[in-house]
Formats: sequence, structure tokens, C-alpha cells
Amino acid sequence: MSPLLLSTLLLLNGRACFVTANNDSAFAVCEGFLGGLYRRMTSAHKELTPALVEEELFRACSAAQGKEARLCYYSGASSDAATRVTPSVSQPLASHVPVEICRRLSSRDTQICQLKHETELKDLSSEGLKRMRVAELRNILASWGEECRGCLEKHEFVSLILEKASLQTHKAEL
Repeated sequence: MSPLLLSTLLLLNGRACFVTANNDSAFAVCEGFLGGLYRRMTSAHKELTPALVEEELFRACSAAQGKEARLCYYSGASSDAATRVTPSVSQPLASHVPVEICRRLSSRDTQICQLKHETELKDLSSEGLKRMRVAELRNILASWGEECRGCLEKHEFVSLILEKASLQTHKAEL
């Protein structure tokens, strides 16, 4: 069996996170967001302190959207977060230990390992959309900030997506 196909199972708080041997890590959103934050801070500052890291984390989270905003909520760095575990992020980053942070955070909240980047939508043709499930069609609309109110049939979702797709491609080009 190829190493790319091998998977290891991390048991965290009695729940499981799957980490594959390829780049599709269970912590991809967490590692990408915090890794980018760490790179920006080390290029801008000579010394990192937990207070500085926490301030930069809050600043980055205020502009975060999508899955990164969800990560900020789980870690307590968003304004509406119910708990605050930001020291679990700021202290390791200030000590230059960015890789292990996500695994440590997931032991507190296993939802962190469930955050995955959305796959790119490639086939926006009518036939491609018809092969999708209604839940996937709803997710497409939600990612565009749209909702199909009163839609009962799959063809209604497909029609709305086809109608809104040209607007979305135009926004992406700007």
C-alpha cells in the first residue's frame, strides 16, 4: 500500500481525527491559518511575546471569513466566542512551536480537526449541477451568500445557481 493512502487515526478526547499521509491533513485550516499568521509575525517582528501574538491573532480573526472564522470561534479569538483558549495559541507561537498547536487545540475542541477547506467547484454546467445532491447545491449558494427561499425541487436550486454563477465569476475576476 502506498504511503499516500495510509492513514493514521488520532484519538482525541475519545473522538477521532483522521490525518492522511498526503497534504490533506485533518488540521489543514488550522495549520494554514496559524502558519500564515506565524510567518507574517516573524517577518514583521524580531521578538514574539504572547501578548503580541494574541493581539495579532485577534486582528487576523477580525478579518477572517469562512472556515478560518470558524477556527477563530473555536479558539476563542473571535468577538462572539463562548470560551477563550487564546493562550493555548499565543504561548506556543511566541515560543516558535507553530506545528503542534492544532493538535493541542483539538484535544480541547475536536471540531478543529473537522474544519476542512471547501473543494473548488469545477463543473458549473447544468449537467454537473444535476448530479449533485441538494445539500451540496445549498452549500454552493451559502458560500455565495445566497439562499433559495421556497425551493422545493432540485431543478429550482440548479436554476438559481446557474443564474447567480455569472455574478460570482464576475466578482472573482475583480
